[in-house]
Amino acid sequence: MAGLLSFTHPHVAPNLYVNPLLIRRIEELNKTANGNVEAKVVCFYRRRDISTTLITLADKHAREIEEEMENPEIVDLPEKQKHQLRHRELFLSRQLESLPATHIRGKCCVTLLNETEALKSYLDREDAFFYSLVYDPQQKTLLADKGEIRVGNKYQADITDLLKEGEDDGRELEKLEEKVWDPSNPLTEKQIDQFLVVARSVGTFARALDCSSSVRQPSLHMSAAAASRDITLFHAMDTLHKNGYDMTRAIAALVPQGGPVLCRDEMEEWSASEANLFEEALEKYGKDFADIQQDFLPWKSLTSIIEYYYMWKTTDRYVQQKRLKAAEAESKLKQVYIPNYNKPNPNQLSMSSVKPGLVNGAGVLPGAPDQPVGLARACESCYTTSSYQWYSWGPLNMQCRLCASCWTYWKKYGGLKMPTRLDGERPGPNRLDFHLAVCVQSPHGLPMRHSGSPKFAVKTRQAFFLHTSQLTKTARRVCQDLLRSTYLCYRNSNKTKLCKCE
Repeated sequence: MAGLLSFTHPHVAPNLYVNPLLIRRIEELNKTANGNVEAKVVCFYRRRDISTTLITLADKHAREIEEEMENPEIVDLPEKQKHQLRHRELFLSRQLESLPATHIRGKCCVTLLNETEALKSYLDREDAFFYSLVYDPQQKTLLADKGEIRVGNKYQADITDLLKEGEDDGRELEKLEEKVWDPSNPLTEKQIDQFLVVARSVGTFARALDCSSSVRQPSLHMSAAAASRDITLFHAMDTLHKNGYDMTRAIAALVPQGGPVLCRDEMEEWSASEANLFEEALEKYGKDFADIQQDFLPWKSLTSIIEYYYMWKTTDRYVQQKRLKAAEAESKLKQVYIPNYNKPNPNQLSMSSVKPGLVNGAGVLPGAPDQPVGLARACESCYTTSSYQWYSWGPLNMQCRLCASCWTYWKKYGGLKMPTRLDGERPGPNRLDFHLAVCVQSPHGLPMRHSGSPKFAVKTRQAFFLHTSQLTKTARRVCQDLLRSTYLCYRNSNKTKLCKCE
């Protein structure tokens, strides 16, 4: 789960449109000294927040997953749903922030993308988002989040047919298996236990002879405890098996000519400083061992880190930290009351400020006698011309606006329901037709058929209507070489927009 947060950006230019809500995952709520509540949050980023190069990499990663899944679901989606599905994709980061709890505006659901789940299901749910990649705002990189679920025949084991009763297995089992212990050996349980005691004694003596071990385990009790760990017992049983369960030969193998055999696991191999680094990394990254290795312990192998983790969980240190975290969780805030946000919206347009005629330089021309002449500019997203509330959107020079429904969608999902010309995803309106309509109807009142399409909603350009007499029309035909009217029109096109009407 993540919370929808909104706060004022300190470096936003005044002519930019208001940013959508920020998506953050609340880690904990803390009460400050002055009584206010702060939320420690993890940042999520939208597609609009990262560079175009990284977006290209993310799309390539998504296409590779689709090809592996052999799922034509995305291909079959309409363009509108593909466009809206991009607004549901987020990118997790490891960046932490502390924000006042009063900035919380609502609640949403963010989940790791599941390859077995239909992407269209996110469009059917309100305030539902997904992520599959981790974004590093410092390094400007994208990485896959942990592992991915591999689904498909090529990721599954080939199961052989069940053998019939009495049928022999044609495979050479010696190449597939290695016998490490024979439960039908001639030794009794008491003899095996006695041999394990001897192995532990040899391990204790070996630690007394080893200088590095004597520093880490200065007392006999600590050396004996270290010698009783599983790695010593496993080595003893393996030695007994390799020597044919002959205890005399096995004991001789434990104490060769060079000195007693010393077996140490990861708990003994790691130093105290490395153990502290591991605990710090585990607190920051959790069980993300790849990140722990990369950022904290690059000289350790991934196998060594994982092995140490499961051994560390058996220590008293882990039990103490678990109890301490449980006590801290009890003392932390579980919930906080957020009052209703009732401050005025600077992008909200007053309905009384809408004037008849051309609003923001873009009018909807009448298509029927009973249609009002002065309807306002259409919604930039859905093209509707009626809404109980309007909001200014986009750069001020564009003079765009959104209806109430599209404004809510913009604030939640960081995009418009339909592709807009600001995104470069759809062509802009036909401006020549619009200027022709304006110069014919507005100054001269000449009727012109119009379908009511909001594609005429663009900024007005300076234009005029050239009304020629019959003599001028005749001269234009007869004296084309002298007048060159077409050349003169193009020559003046940089200063004014000339509409040729006859």
